[in-house]
Amino acid sequence: MRFPISLAGAVAAALLSFMPALAETPVVRAALQLSGTVNWEADTIRHHGFDKANGFSLAVSDVAGAPAAQIALVAGEVDMIVSDWLWVARQRAAGRDLVFIPYSRAVGGLMVPANSPARTLADLKGQKIGVAGSPIDKSWLILRAYARKAEGFDLSDATAQVFGAPPLIYKAALDGEVQGALNFWNFGARMQAAGMRMLVSVDKATQALGLDPEMPLVGYVVRGELLKARPGLAEAIAAASHAAKDKLVSDPAAWQRIRPMMKASSDAEFEALKAGFLAGIPKRGAVDEKAAARLLALLTELGGADLVGDLKELPDGVFHHPGS
Repeated sequence: MRFPISLAGAVAAALLSFMPALAETPVVRAALQLSGTVNWEADTIRHHGFDKANGFSLAVSDVAGAPAAQIALVAGEVDMIVSDWLWVARQRAAGRDLVFIPYSRAVGGLMVPANSPARTLADLKGQKIGVAGSPIDKSWLILRAYARKAEGFDLSDATAQVFGAPPLIYKAALDGEVQGALNFWNFGARMQAAGMRMLVSVDKATQALGLDPEMPLVGYVVRGELLKARPGLAEAIAAASHAAKDKLVSDPAAWQRIRPMMKASSDAEFEALKAGFLAGIPKRGAVDEKAAARLLALLTELGGADLVGDLKELPDGVFHHPGS
């Protein structure tokens, strides 16, 4: 059967107008704090085209902090944020389909002045400690558990704590207003570059508690319905993240390119930030869910409902497993 020329042309035009929609590269809308360290990786992904090379386009919008990003994700305004897997577990337990893709295991530790006489946590008894976040900060709870097990006392009872935003804790530590400080790893790196030293790392505390120090605490959190609609997208996001990390591991020029956004005040601070980021790269492969369950049990014991809500055990589907 032959169509009239005008009808054939209309059919061809309709097909051509429909084809781009079929071939359209999926856009992953990410809400990220662009003043934070995640932007070093996100910018590397976009600059080098690691998103496009893996079949998607990463679109980034800036947010003021984690709460704003979480609200945007739950509301469906964005597809992806960066958060910890404990928050994902709480959301899944509440019926929200979110999936965690590992990004970093960097957690820092408790810093003291270089000339501090403290050699153990017990040496800080009666002293003032600055803690970035709140009394249910996960690194703080892990250090409390470590002090109980290794040194036989409760760090919360034996010291005075000052809780606050990372920049405030950083300043308090450098000004000598606190005798020790537990801050986000990047602020810890800046403190180390300024002459402070690590008293106890969260990694060391984690190992002493029989937990997995390789456990990635922070990851890309993606809406599950998007991953179901786009099979292979989770693998693509993970692959782009790995490609950016490989670039930063192997190419010093990649660090020089992003150095302005790192806001390093000196070469020493730049090198400390670089080393901290690279040390936090998680191992590839599936997350050990048994190790995650053990950490959840510890945090539940110390943080209670304020931290975990009604969560009693690790829900299914929290972690993306490669190849699934």
